[in-house]
Amino acid sequence: MNIKNKTLAHATPVARCRKGPWAALAMTVSLVSGCGFIDPRKDVDMHQVATTVNRPVVRPVRSMSNFSESLTCMDHLLRAANLPPTLITSKQFIDFSNKVPVATKDMVVTSLSRMSRLSNAFRFVDYEVNIAQQDTVQNLTTILLNNNQMQLQRPALYVSGAIAFVDQNVIDSRFNAGASYTRLSPGYSTSRTATVVGLEAQLGDFRTRTIVPGLDSANEIVIGGGGDGVNVAGSIGAVGLQLTTGRDYALGMGGAIRTLVDLAMIELVGKWARVPYWQCLTLDQSDPNFQRQMRDWFDQSGPGGQLQLVRSSLTNQGYLPAGSDGLALNSPALRAALSRFQADRGIVVSGRVDFPTYEAALRNFVALGDDGALTRIGWTSGGTTQVATADGGTAAAIGLTTPAPWTIDLRLENPQPAGERPAFTEGEQVFLSASVSRASHLYCYFADSGGTVMRLLPNALQPHSLVSANNAVRIPDWMAPNPGFILDAGKPGTESVTCMATSEDATPKLPPGLQVPALTALQGVKGTESLQQQFAAAVGQDAYVAQTLQWQVAPRRAAPANAAAPAAAK
Repeated sequence: MNIKNKTLAHATPVARCRKGPWAALAMTVSLVSGCGFIDPRKDVDMHQVATTVNRPVVRPVRSMSNFSESLTCMDHLLRAANLPPTLITSKQFIDFSNKVPVATKDMVVTSLSRMSRLSNAFRFVDYEVNIAQQDTVQNLTTILLNNNQMQLQRPALYVSGAIAFVDQNVIDSRFNAGASYTRLSPGYSTSRTATVVGLEAQLGDFRTRTIVPGLDSANEIVIGGGGDGVNVAGSIGAVGLQLTTGRDYALGMGGAIRTLVDLAMIELVGKWARVPYWQCLTLDQSDPNFQRQMRDWFDQSGPGGQLQLVRSSLTNQGYLPAGSDGLALNSPALRAALSRFQADRGIVVSGRVDFPTYEAALRNFVALGDDGALTRIGWTSGGTTQVATADGGTAAAIGLTTPAPWTIDLRLENPQPAGERPAFTEGEQVFLSASVSRASHLYCYFADSGGTVMRLLPNALQPHSLVSANNAVRIPDWMAPNPGFILDAGKPGTESVTCMATSEDATPKLPPGLQVPALTALQGVKGTESLQQQFAAAVGQDAYVAQTLQWQVAPRRAAPANAAAPAAAK
């Protein structure tokens, strides 16, 4: 074998193959074709990294649209309107063009949910009968309904709509140019396209299956695409060369439909609830160029500027204490603050300064200037948090203004006469809701007219005290099949509910008298003042915020003595 290998190594044909490109190519083809099979064992080293290479290289981000901030604005408007929770459902949004492969109905559900975090305005009735595609939930629902083990509540409203049209390539512009020389032939090409998509939606009365006149929305959006390319061909001696390069872009169908859906839901809900929804559509953050401009500023800032600006914004909003300017990116305190902020803003939690966090932290410091372009308020892309105004003054700088207050919004959900003190009749059910301005641990206590105090939240069915910002907590949860407790007005007098919020879990610090099970009378506590004194002594006077809501309980009205007995049923 050694002799044969030596002979082949010095064979004349092989030496010739090395001298000519065509001979080398022929030898390569011969070697490849001569193999009986490829042995995968020789690629073990490559295969071992396949599971790692298969992982995404970019973190996922929350799906947003130009009107995401408008949905939050609508949530606050609905909260201020004191609307009771409304059951709603939706039909499937049909696309007769078969050119929009997106889950439009699920986008409707998400939009309604984002408008109900704080207001509890809508609860979506998720019931769908699809004969062609039966899943586990549908099958179980059918079985339980047929056996009277499940009861569905009838929705009051339903959303109807469809992808009305898809006009492809309404604009299709192309340009090609080239030149030819002795040894060089350059060329250039460009193209632009525009497709128009229309979405129509209506709000209907489920009881009568009728579309309510005026509760409709019809909007269009343009989805563009384009490309540029350069082609160069030439020769050097007897060798021909060719180079082709280009760039293309195509705006996504999914993002466009989400924008249309968010806009449609804002219009429909705003008209139905009779709230000034247009205030939420005129936000500067709804400008189509908002996110792109923020991205340019993000790239210009660099890691140092990004960190400084986001850190200042978190201090301004109360997520970081004053004097946190020196915190490094890997600081546990900064990463914890970033995580809480991201959770409150609906951002994928990473604990790092990425673009979604940068955008959310600075979006309230951006406005449209007199020329219609987006401009920064109180900061620069380099990280400076103070800029001069046109009149020579100084704009409010991020982080240099008074931090946003940390508050609890505790309110009665029972309809009450405007301008009058809340009042109930003995035995009447009481419904409340509470929300916090930023992620906190929430503790709520009830005090009856005799001063007896018991904890309502957390309890056995709601054991977790941590709640997200601007997310209403129902007391009791009247939408749950088993709310855990019912709050009835007791003996005549003054009753109250007190809620307290802390940054960290306060339970381990509380005295034994406050750690008894929920819905059990607290020993050694008499009234809300005594409760707050013990709570403050345990966690610190400045470590929590509180709010108390009181109402009067009137005696039960006695039935008239001469009231006629109810007639017997026939």
